[in-house]
Amino acid sequence: MAQTNRQPSVALSTEPYKGTRDFYPKDMQFRNWMFGKLAKTARSFGYLEYGGPMLESFDLYAAKTGEEIVNQQLYWLIDKGDRKIAVRPEMTPTLARMVAAKINELPRPIRLFSIPNLWRYERPQRGRLREHWQLNVDVLGGDPLYAEAELLTLAVELMRSFGGAERIQVKVNHRKLMDAFFTKTLGLSSAQAHQVVKAIDAKDKVSEDKFKAWMTEAGVREDQFEQLTRFFSSDIATVVKEVPCEGADHLQKLFAMLKESGVGSQVVFDPTVMRGLDYYTGTVFEIYDTSPENNRAMFGGGRYDNLMGIFGKEALSGVGFGMGDVSLQNFLDTHGLTPKFASEIDVMVTLPKEEYRATAETITRDLRSVGLNVITPLAIGSFGNQLKLATRQEAKLAVLFGDDEMKLGAVLLKNLATGEQVTISTAEVCAKARQWLS
Repeated sequence: MAQTNRQPSVALSTEPYKGTRDFYPKDMQFRNWMFGKLAKTARSFGYLEYGGPMLESFDLYAAKTGEEIVNQQLYWLIDKGDRKIAVRPEMTPTLARMVAAKINELPRPIRLFSIPNLWRYERPQRGRLREHWQLNVDVLGGDPLYAEAELLTLAVELMRSFGGAERIQVKVNHRKLMDAFFTKTLGLSSAQAHQVVKAIDAKDKVSEDKFKAWMTEAGVREDQFEQLTRFFSSDIATVVKEVPCEGADHLQKLFAMLKESGVGSQVVFDPTVMRGLDYYTGTVFEIYDTSPENNRAMFGGGRYDNLMGIFGKEALSGVGFGMGDVSLQNFLDTHGLTPKFASEIDVMVTLPKEEYRATAETITRDLRSVGLNVITPLAIGSFGNQLKLATRQEAKLAVLFGDDEMKLGAVLLKNLATGEQVTISTAEVCAKARQWLS
């Protein structure tokens, strides 16, 4: 029996799914502008764009993504082939799979970027939704110090492209430094250190009493907590002396290189930066908005080792970061860095009578051939009505004509922003329109 479309008993909601957004033309104009600037800056450093599937094997994330994401935030399903698959919550595991598949074909160091659509089932809040787009930038191979210096310089330059480089602070730490501090200085066990890392990573989201309670639950004594508190306020020079280790030496060299790259003033040492994802093994960093109105981590990343190991491939260390579109838009709005966008419609060519359609179409084709965006009314209408339609469509110019103009082989070209208008021959329309729009 053929199925029929039945109206629902209750009217469907026009609201999008919780934690997602609709993008109307003005929203898409902003998004395309933002993504365009991100991609342009990444390409200026020699990074190449890649893409991957929205769906991946559930096992890929179970192996290389943090427990919180896998157990609480992952959208997953069983497909018709009885395979357990997941909607990607992040891009790095896909990157690792793709690089592992062609590890001997890609020239090293491998510099790649993407702006994928990502999904996580979490509570929507400022700067965080269930669906978002995220710039991912990664470099695999090369000397770790040089690669990290380049990536952090790129992060600052991304913000500079929006006019916000002086309004951010890059906070940097090293997991090996923290491991040395926890085990050698504080004398914590590996299990205790793991608990402390997770607590510190969430420190900004809870009260001081709650944070201290977590420390107590991890078995941190009062004297150890005092040592930890003092360490949080230490500078890198002090840390190198008091906690001599590979991580401290690495950071000291990295800061010197960043100064050479011209971004040293934006970068500081911050031992509270942990980055909770399990695969970070070395340098970790977060980029903060310094405005009191939006004082939060906007994006971050770090070094990961042997991400290709689960595919049975050679170890290849990498460093990368992810910048979400929601937090970037909040930053731009906070600092008044969002531009006002002009209409994308350059010209509307009107149609007063059916017998003039051939002429209107010829003018339209000519205007489009010189790179202008041109719309037509898709209906016959009077001079006044079509002028109103052109205004509502936010066209910059309107080509108007009637019987009198057709007798002269001419049209009226009107600038809808200034009100200026001129009667010219049809052959002159393209040149005059480009002149006004320039």
